[in-house]
Amino acid sequence: MSAFLEVDHVDKVFTVGNGGTYIALKNIALTIKQGEFVSLIGHSGCGKSTLLNIIAGLDNASVGGVVLDSREIDRPGPDRMMVFQNYSLLPWLTVRQNIGLAVNKVLKHLPKGERRGIVEHNIDLVGLRHAADKTPKELSGGMKQRVAIARALSIRPKVLLLDEPFGALDALTRGNLQQQLMQICQESHVTCVMVTHDVDEALLLSDRVVMLTNGPEAHVGQILQVPIPRPRQRLEVVKHPSYYGLRNEIVYFLNQQKRDKKRKRKQTIAISRHGLEKVNLEIGFLPLIDSAPLIVAKEKGFFAKHGLEEITLSKEPSWSAIAEGVGSRRLDAAQMTAGMPLSLTLGFGDQTPTPIVTALIMSRNGNAITFGKQLLEQGVRSLKDLKTVLEQDPDLHRTFGVVYPTSMHNLMLRYWLASGGIDPDHDVSLSVIPPTQW
Repeated sequence: MSAFLEVDHVDKVFTVGNGGTYIALKNIALTIKQGEFVSLIGHSGCGKSTLLNIIAGLDNASVGGVVLDSREIDRPGPDRMMVFQNYSLLPWLTVRQNIGLAVNKVLKHLPKGERRGIVEHNIDLVGLRHAADKTPKELSGGMKQRVAIARALSIRPKVLLLDEPFGALDALTRGNLQQQLMQICQESHVTCVMVTHDVDEALLLSDRVVMLTNGPEAHVGQILQVPIPRPRQRLEVVKHPSYYGLRNEIVYFLNQQKRDKKRKRKQTIAISRHGLEKVNLEIGFLPLIDSAPLIVAKEKGFFAKHGLEEITLSKEPSWSAIAEGVGSRRLDAAQMTAGMPLSLTLGFGDQTPTPIVTALIMSRNGNAITFGKQLLEQGVRSLKDLKTVLEQDPDLHRTFGVVYPTSMHNLMLRYWLASGGIDPDHDVSLSVIPPTQW
């Protein structure tokens, strides 16, 4: 099935005053399913709002384009509604009139009574019945933002676009509106794309978090799946076992982008006595036993002996961060699982194809499939025992962890389950958990 909303390899180039150009966005490729909530996050100036404006049709891509429900976007339209940070309400109109302005303009083909009903329904949807006849100056910031959301939803858009909608609100008001937005989106089945700087907000609201690299030439650095079930409550989200791992991964990415912006890396070309093209390398690793050869090589002077004058070992939080670092050329090399070079070369999942060469096999450590305490308490000691327990207890928590979608751990676990008559895609749930969180 084709994507509901597709950003197809978009570049955005601006002309600057001296006649030159500034490339704000480079090769942005993103597909969004119908009903999905996606957040865009990154440092100021990375082009988040520019990308949102292109999706809205308020700006045009320099290269590529955006397709919504099989139709290319080339101008603003009522199938996409934007909620801005500054509310954008007409100050001389009441709450009812601000919402009615949109309804009467877009849905004018409907009978007057039906349009009035839509307005009243959306007033109730955001809990503003008591303020329906008040003007914006009589409303708090949170109430104004609720009016903006009600106005956007009232014309039944296919996509709701939110540009830091809660950025100007206090923490309590922001929390209440976030909860309300989740409920509204779930009831309306609307597709949402939101720009935010708030990591916790992104995790609370999103199905996926799209992280953009620094500009110029900002691109998608990493896409993080948020496997927290819906409906969501803030306290339950914070208590979810994956929450802090996901949060740390976003924070690490943002901190890495901040460091990259400050770092002036030396690009030493063809000066080594050994004739090496590049002698200053940054190598990514995860703090696992497999990384020991890299660390020992640096400590024992192996790199320096062979003409690599400055080696930086960059500790990464997950295999996804490794993939992002190599794909964006932030990392010159990295420790990887066995399947990652092939998956990166082929562009597995949402990745852009990045040809990778496996230069060295560092270890061949054995792997094992380990049962959790809950299964052990039920007497599971073999694959046969596991199948029996899964069949007898439909309410059993049956999540198995793997370190990366294309890791050997994933392949081995799937093969082992399937050999015992257990369908790894339907009988159990496989969750990607970076090894540093195990």
